[in-house]
Amino acid sequence: MGEAKRRRDLGLPPRQTEGKPRDASPRVVSWLPLTRKQAQSFMTWTGRGAWAGIGLLVVFWIVVRFIGPALGWWTLQG
Repeated sequence: MGEAKRRRDLGLPPRQTEGKPRDASPRVVSWLPLTRKQAQSFMTWTGRGAWAGIGLLVVFWIVVRFIGPALGWWTLQG
């Protein structure tokens, strides 16, 4: 049974919710629904993603340049 139905059946008033937004930090631009906290979080995650991509590129290069030819998967020309 849902919370609203249970409260109604018991004769209780609806649960009061807070009227303030979840993220109360100031907005980056007044007309853009993006707060400073969200912008900082975006920068953090994109930075981590960039480093993860660089790491994967290095691993791929090592496999193509050294591991693949050493195991006989292919040969390098040149």
